[in-house]
Amino acid sequence: MRRTALLASAALLAGLLPWAATARAADEPAPVPVDRFEGEVPFASQPAEGIFTWGGDADDPPTLRLADRADAPEGGKVLAGSYDISGYGGFTHDFAATAPAHDWSAHQGIRFWWEGRNTGKRIPFEIKDGGANGEASELWTTSFTDDFTGWKQIQLPFTDFAYRTDYQPVGGIDHVLGLKEMWGYALTLPAGAKGDFAMDGVELYGRADQALRASVTTDAPVHPVEEGGTAKVKVTVATTGEQPLTDPVTVTYATGDGTATAGRDYTPVSGTLTFPAGTASGTVRTIAVPTRRDRAAEPAETIPLKLTVTGAKAPVETPQVVIDAHGLPYLNAKLPVKKRVADLLGRMSLAEKAGQMTQAERGAMTQPNDIAAYALGSLLSGGGSTPTPNTPEAWAKMIDAFQLRTQATRFQIPLVYGVDAVHGHNNLSGATVMPHNIGIGATRDPQLAYRTGAVTAAEVRATGVPWDFAPCLCVSRDERWGRSYESFGEDPALVDSMETVIQGLQGRADGKDLKRGDKVLATAKHFVGDGGTAYGSSTTGKYTIDQGVTKVTREELEDIHLAPFRTAVERGVGTVMPSYSSLDIAGDGKGAVKMHARGDMINGVLKGRMGFDGFVISDWNAIDQLPGDYASHVRTSVNAGVDMMMVPYTYKEFSTALVDEVKAGRVSEQRIDDAVSRILTEKFELGLFEHPYADTSGAAAIGSPAHREVARRAAAESQVLLKNAGGLLPLKKSEKVYVAGSNADDIGNQTGGWTLTWQGASGNTVPGTTILQGLREAGGNVTYSKDASAPTGGYDVGVVVVGETPYAEGVGDVGNGHSLSLSAADQAAVDKVCAAMKCAVLVVSGRPQLVGDRLDEIDALVASWLPGTEGEGVADVLYGARPFTGQLPVTWPKSEAQLPINVGDTAYDPQFPYGWGLTTRTDVPKGGTATLRDLAVRAAKAERHRDERTGRALVTQARLLVQQKADGHLTAAVAKPFADADHLLLTGRYGKAVEKLAEAYRAA
Repeated sequence: MRRTALLASAALLAGLLPWAATARAADEPAPVPVDRFEGEVPFASQPAEGIFTWGGDADDPPTLRLADRADAPEGGKVLAGSYDISGYGGFTHDFAATAPAHDWSAHQGIRFWWEGRNTGKRIPFEIKDGGANGEASELWTTSFTDDFTGWKQIQLPFTDFAYRTDYQPVGGIDHVLGLKEMWGYALTLPAGAKGDFAMDGVELYGRADQALRASVTTDAPVHPVEEGGTAKVKVTVATTGEQPLTDPVTVTYATGDGTATAGRDYTPVSGTLTFPAGTASGTVRTIAVPTRRDRAAEPAETIPLKLTVTGAKAPVETPQVVIDAHGLPYLNAKLPVKKRVADLLGRMSLAEKAGQMTQAERGAMTQPNDIAAYALGSLLSGGGSTPTPNTPEAWAKMIDAFQLRTQATRFQIPLVYGVDAVHGHNNLSGATVMPHNIGIGATRDPQLAYRTGAVTAAEVRATGVPWDFAPCLCVSRDERWGRSYESFGEDPALVDSMETVIQGLQGRADGKDLKRGDKVLATAKHFVGDGGTAYGSSTTGKYTIDQGVTKVTREELEDIHLAPFRTAVERGVGTVMPSYSSLDIAGDGKGAVKMHARGDMINGVLKGRMGFDGFVISDWNAIDQLPGDYASHVRTSVNAGVDMMMVPYTYKEFSTALVDEVKAGRVSEQRIDDAVSRILTEKFELGLFEHPYADTSGAAAIGSPAHREVARRAAAESQVLLKNAGGLLPLKKSEKVYVAGSNADDIGNQTGGWTLTWQGASGNTVPGTTILQGLREAGGNVTYSKDASAPTGGYDVGVVVVGETPYAEGVGDVGNGHSLSLSAADQAAVDKVCAAMKCAVLVVSGRPQLVGDRLDEIDALVASWLPGTEGEGVADVLYGARPFTGQLPVTWPKSEAQLPINVGDTAYDPQFPYGWGLTTRTDVPKGGTATLRDLAVRAAKAERHRDERTGRALVTQARLLVQQKADGHLTAAVAKPFADADHLLLTGRYGKAVEKLAEAYRAA
């Protein structure tokens, strides 16, 4: 192997790499090449062997080339490239998936030559172990630092690699770096600045040494025990490659100095465990630590168990035995919650209180002992932040491991773990995924909203998660907003009616159901006005509307945006999350102020006037958007009334800054005590002090037929029939159906954003049934051609399923790479199918799509929204197993120029009005103006008697009469009173609603 180009220059070598570092001992095996970069490995991807790039978005993958270099350390070429990464990006060498995996177990590590740029940046390097291939293997990672200039050989012993906890592509396999089935490596390049790199000569080096490949671990880092009990610490020896020990391993142990007192609180122990040569990998020994009982009430006390290991790697952490807190009033479940909170609060230090106000992301827990060190109050999983494998069992195991860490604190205050389960437990693979909120709003069915919340709560709690960052109570006023589908609709009265979901999640408004194994703490978000931001007002990256400014009068704020939160407080919602957006109230003199800084709204309106007694949780890193330095961010948001900060990766900085602000007198201790009291109250209400660990008794119901039936019904009821010329729908089983379109057979597009990952993804992402599969399972005579390239002759009807691909938040804003128009491929499919036969077009999307230019050629048009995993629900209404009953939760515009357009606007001439929705019921009412007069009289009577059921039924009859007459020739004169009527219905003014419908009837 030629390195002469480099070795010829002694001056160049000086200060870089002494020759002794590359020389090998006589008994050391020769290095085994992995990559020479001479062209023997192509730029290719799975299943072939090859080198390929990847990244978080289109700009993130680096560019690669094989460059001729006279100074190449190995051969004549090197791998060179450039990058400019904003998110994440790098490159991979995968071995061929069609060939056997490689065996690296005989070697000490992997090394390569790197041309340093002295950037000071850390560069992660990962290897791929076990599994089916390089993209379905376990990832093990370490890193090196580019703190040098010129060529340097980087050596990475396999013992330095750790199992990745922030991301794994597959289901975990065995969590052991076996090295016998290796599939390649990957390298992540630095983000945030342009750069280039060069790399050469990747190879395996050295001989596997037991002292390097054997390790000693303990069964847990923390071992709680009741006072007087005996803790049993299990000590395991294991080897990389799972071979028996070739040399003895000894573990000398002794109890050390913690907060417990030797002789009084426990009996000291010491000794030596011996694992002789030949001991099987995985062998376990046990150390017993007896504790002593006394009559004093005490906080928890710790006993470190110091381990000294010879012949193997020692555990990363010193295990601790913890004598549980006992006898203190806050531990007495029979006492009222207020007394328990007051007792515990009075015992806590300022640092412990600051910890309770801090929430970190699970991916930040590279040092899980920080949970105890900073007395953290909460952890969360952001979108896509999941354990490996992504199963209910793994979720529960992960969260229990985090909860265990809290037992090493003085008062053993449990964590409250949160997730964004916004349409089912959407981070969990195999969970029941409901329609997004916009579809639930289309159902107009409060009881169904309740049931979807109940299913979500049951599946979330069964994985050990007691807190859900849902529901979103935003009132979406502009469908260019990338979060439109998170809203139940554009009318605050509609949003209000769907808040039965809070009881589905939490149970009774008094919080007494929160201890149940099928209920979770709910979150009303985003307070307040996030659905009203003006297009073009966002200052966040490329966003156009999300996180922008909501400019309103005081009356508009009260009637539109605050109204849903009043209802949420009345329903006992446990937490509230402020919005990223800014609020600009006309005449208040404040201008646009970020919601996380608006004490007038959080302290004054929410907690004061509305009487909200839960706690306020910030949005992800939201305080970083406030003006000023970090200390200002902290004191401004806390003083404004935010009780817990979601600071995913800056939990240390926040906790420290908060303590400093209190000591400096800029945040009062009274404010801290208020915040912590609110947080502790919810933890006591959830029963976490008595049962901190996961209750998985309901796990068998996750994704069960009963739960999926609720989602199926929700999908069916959410379908809105906008046009149905000639009664094309429902389809008949005898008809030959031609199915086409990008969203007919794509479960990822069907479920949308916030599904497994934050942004969601197209393709076969989650278990479920696509719309195409639903049609086939319904017994339809179906032929499928995604792009409509198959011959179209001989069919009775076409079903073209078009729409959007997944997105979330501002990434999906119109103008940020998105529009409200169908893609060219979808337009072509509609044109071809609808020109050849009668056709129904289904729009699978998070918001209305502009289809007016093709409406004449479409016989039936359905707004399918994002129906979730149960495509059978869509098939149910297409084939008539259920009637179409859905109504538009938002106005469907004719053009983007009309936006924003909403019910109640003075000028109102949409394609389809708010509340529109044809039906395929067989019992459609008949009649005309006389019938409407009679319905108005009866509706007014129902209103006076507060007879909601009768009133709603009468208005529905009137609405169907108007739709029969107006279908196909909607005008502004029809649309405005029609939409107004639906708002009146939702506010209980049934008589006025029918009067408005009569006005629309006369105009039709």
